[in-house]
Amino acid sequence: MSSTTQSLDKLLFTPGPLSTSASTKQAMLRDLGSRDLEFLTLVRDIRTRLLRLADVAEPAYAAIPLQGSGTYAVEAAIGTVVPRGGKLLILTNGAYGERLVKIASVLEIAHTRLDFPEGEPIDADQVGAALDADAALAYVVLVHCETSTGLINPIAAIADAVRTRGRCLLVDAMSSFGALPISVETLGIDVLITSANKCLQGVPGCGLIIARRARIEACAGHSRSLSLDLHTQLRGLDQDGQFRFTPPTHVLLALAQALDELDREGGISGRGARYVQNQRELLAEMRRLGFRTFLPDARLSPIITSFLMPADPKFDFTGFYQQLSERGFVIYPGKVSRADCFRIGTIGHVFPSDISRLCAAIAEVLRDMGVALS
Repeated sequence: MSSTTQSLDKLLFTPGPLSTSASTKQAMLRDLGSRDLEFLTLVRDIRTRLLRLADVAEPAYAAIPLQGSGTYAVEAAIGTVVPRGGKLLILTNGAYGERLVKIASVLEIAHTRLDFPEGEPIDADQVGAALDADAALAYVVLVHCETSTGLINPIAAIADAVRTRGRCLLVDAMSSFGALPISVETLGIDVLITSANKCLQGVPGCGLIIARRARIEACAGHSRSLSLDLHTQLRGLDQDGQFRFTPPTHVLLALAQALDELDREGGISGRGARYVQNQRELLAEMRRLGFRTFLPDARLSPIITSFLMPADPKFDFTGFYQQLSERGFVIYPGKVSRADCFRIGTIGHVFPSDISRLCAAIAEVLRDMGVALS
């Protein structure tokens, strides 16, 4: 199957927004009142389905949709869960871990950062040691899939280190939820944050939080923000099913359709299998062209891959990007601070045949630029 039959849009090989199906886009071509029973039923159904995907259920857990991007949801979670006077341990090994540090700094949350090199997984033993060394570190946050490199952090081991010490764990699963199985209750994750427009294959405009209900209900008055207060957002959804402020109605219509399509694909395991096939095709084709990956094979994920820039001085990424875009393929700049890279995502409504077409276009552009790869 190829996505070319469903759209004339450019294909997006990025960490999000992603290529979406024609039927997901079609779902947005209607208006729905934010207080209408149909919309309230839609939101309730989405919340229930998200819990099912996370392997949890009411009443112990709650799904909280929040207007805005995934980063809005991450900021909302940190700003709501960590009280004034609380202290946060931030685990970093890439650009999106650095964003967590920035959020905590702007919110004036006391925090300690535990840094690991880019491309190196977070070490659960070091996390445990940091928690043992400072009893005030009651909260821990990390990025599951660090999409600056494509690395998947070992969430099970990290969660165990946090859970056995009685601390609260927040996980930014923005680019992994929907593609990789994450049993929130089994792992002991207190708050998981994701977005409609990543592996769920919806459209941008709504962050999604899956959390222990008791954890959020204990957070009255914690938030440093009016609109990013998850405690008040959850209370409103529970009381009357409504968002406190104008909800992203069209985004949620698209998400409901995208969840239907996820089910038809075989759920998280089925979608994850397609992403694995996409990445295998990408690696084979790109290596045949002479490209090298930033990460070794053992650390590559099916989400996104960072490729080292060609050493040939004729290679110019801006021109490379633009020529691919003109051919209908959109890739992503690099986010690795210690190496010149660009990134190609293998998630979204794209298929192995699309990967082959992308790589054929890359070969063509390299020839046009006169770039030689060794």
